[in-house]
Amino acid sequence: MKRSIPPPSRESLLRAAKVPIPDLLSDAALGQDPDYHPWEWFTHHEPPAGFTREDWWLAVRLRREQTARPTPFTLRDGTRLTYNLPDRLLRLIEDVSTRARGEVALPEPIANPSTRNRYLISSLTEEAITSSQLEGASTSRMRAKEMLREGRNPQDRSEQMILNNYGAMQEIIALKDEPLSPELIREIHRRVTTGTLDDPADAGRIQRPGEERVRIYGTQDQDQILHVPPPAEELPGRMETLCAFANSGSKDDGPYMPPLLRAITLHFMMGHDHYFADGNGRTSRAVFYWSMLRQGFFLAEFLSISRLLRRAPARYARSFLYTEDDDGDLTYFYLEQARVIVRAIDDLDKYLTRKTAELRGANRFLRGRGLNHRQVAVIERFLRDPGATATVADHQARHNVVAQTARTDLQDLERRGYLASAKQGRRVVWFPAEDLARRLGADSSS
Repeated sequence: MKRSIPPPSRESLLRAAKVPIPDLLSDAALGQDPDYHPWEWFTHHEPPAGFTREDWWLAVRLRREQTARPTPFTLRDGTRLTYNLPDRLLRLIEDVSTRARGEVALPEPIANPSTRNRYLISSLTEEAITSSQLEGASTSRMRAKEMLREGRNPQDRSEQMILNNYGAMQEIIALKDEPLSPELIREIHRRVTTGTLDDPADAGRIQRPGEERVRIYGTQDQDQILHVPPPAEELPGRMETLCAFANSGSKDDGPYMPPLLRAITLHFMMGHDHYFADGNGRTSRAVFYWSMLRQGFFLAEFLSISRLLRRAPARYARSFLYTEDDDGDLTYFYLEQARVIVRAIDDLDKYLTRKTAELRGANRFLRGRGLNHRQVAVIERFLRDPGATATVADHQARHNVVAQTARTDLQDLERRGYLASAKQGRRVVWFPAEDLARRLGADSSS
């Protein structure tokens, strides 16, 4: 990814203005930009008649300055981070707040205590894999899921990253009521990086003065620096500010900020500050989830934000750069991240709808294929939770049958192609075939 041309400085715009500033401000239409475009967009569009492109941008920037809200954070160069609340962002905030806080009817599989954990495990698995892939993990999804499902030890650094992320996400859910502290951030970093760093001593350790700071490059040959984080000597103080902000939010804690934006701000600041030698992205996304859950967005447990970020990494990176280049305006990053969260909720809705339809169709089909009720129950459970497993002992206990009957049930399902198996020590574990839903659909149409 190449860095776009940053906008002209405020001072240069004021010096070069062809129209008196009062006239720019008095023209209400000139300063309107409901979609909140960056400077890059303005360079590719014609300005209103009688104005230069720079005049147009200056009018927009001055309007934004009039309504900008401060944050307690600064960029590396001391620029105060601010944000605006355009209508597009307000609509996204309302959408996420309503749906992720359960203010509308929840999908039955999540509302039902007997099934919600199955979907939670599936979501944790997805987030662990894609968050690791964002930072270079290269193992296949099938292999990663097999590792988590079978409980085997990781075979390489990529698998270790995924296992670490999975465990960290579980811990985040348990720690959502704990205040954020430098110690907790370091512990999260230690959890996600154990066994994956060139220097094991870097796990949980903030970079120190005198150490070379991490640089973010735009290309593999490192011909363009996209970001240089603040000096290491500033990191302890910046982290204290971050934690104080993360733990605030009551009416007595200063200016109000929508809870969703509070969580997204943490994500941005941890990415900007880069406290650690490696693993900053995984740590920042874990803290983002902590903030979402702490503030009542419980549906965040079931969302994989990283999967969507991985689909469009350039957009993710560009939203960082727009904020840094445009005088610390966080609105760009808020808009992009809020859109990602809405898409994640939409994807969850589609997934649950699809799974519900699969279950209904599978039930009708399986009962007409000569399977007994115990075998139908196994298939239905695996359709609800692709990460589930079955053993002879488990199946025997669930259905109160002898071991030989349980074994026959499972072996028959494997022979039909619905299950696969693997040895774990001295026992055999069965799990759903990789294409179970498709296989059932194909069978039902034949």
